[in-house]
Amino acid sequence: MSDRLLIALGTSSQVPTRERNHNGYFVRWDDAGLLFDPGEGTQRQMTHFGVAAADITAIFLTHLHGDHCLGLPGVIQRLSLDGVTHPVDLYYPASGAEYVQRLRRASIFTETAVIREHPIAAPGVVHETARFRIEAHPLDHTVESWGYRLVEPDTLTLAPEKLAALGLRGPAVGRLKQQGFFDLPNGRRVLASEVGRPKRGGSFAFVMDSRPCAGALRLADRADALLCEATFLESEAAEADRYGHMTARQAASLAREAGAGLLALTHFSRRYRQTQPFIEEAAAVHPNVMALTDGMAVSLRAARRLSGRANGAAAD
Repeated sequence: MSDRLLIALGTSSQVPTRERNHNGYFVRWDDAGLLFDPGEGTQRQMTHFGVAAADITAIFLTHLHGDHCLGLPGVIQRLSLDGVTHPVDLYYPASGAEYVQRLRRASIFTETAVIREHPIAAPGVVHETARFRIEAHPLDHTVESWGYRLVEPDTLTLAPEKLAALGLRGPAVGRLKQQGFFDLPNGRRVLASEVGRPKRGGSFAFVMDSRPCAGALRLADRADALLCEATFLESEAAEADRYGHMTARQAASLAREAGAGLLALTHFSRRYRQTQPFIEEAAAVHPNVMALTDGMAVSLRAARRLSGRANGAAAD
């Protein structure tokens, strides 16, 4: 079975600590490797936690504050140093293009890797493969910021007993799956929907620096797993609002309103040494909560099963 993992490369906010590196998150989704917000030190964290440069197929920046992008030069140069042959897509706010160019050419190196830039200026689908799409929606921070949402298309799970009752097997089942219908010898057309049950596609939402807002709600909508910033506790709610961030309670309220499954909290201010208060504050609002630590690997398949997102069908 292919991997679907969230790996926390770093979980601190503006300033790294002894225990926490700057931001950095890697999602293995089957054969895709998605790197989100590589802060300073991301290249070393990748080595620590088993992520190779060749694993990266796309990079997503929410915004251009340093704790979300200062690791980009090292990662970009590592792609060339390691001889990565596949192209890597780079997504970022269009208003930050000047900073991205500076980061890409921060020092002398021989660039051989192919980096395809995609500045984002409007909400909607920004990345699409045969298996999933990634949407971007605006967030509410102190600078332009975008969140990301990975969504698989919905499918059908065919019921063996219904297929058997119609005498469908082997190549006939394959054609039914491929074209959505199959014509029986007696002339009857069998639709896939008649012999199957709906299976909702998997989903993952990435909401970084932002106040609660409509864009965050849209990203989190019924997501199997929501990775969300929780820079402060509710006791610092006024400070959170002033600097364009969320509290743990606000992140949990977002997850509850959106009907999200697993809520993974991160981006903690250096003032907090322990994350248990974040879990307790969020758990009072949303039942399925964890606080990420550097190096933590979260099974997105398990998150999907826990969230019950398959509309009654098996999630995998």
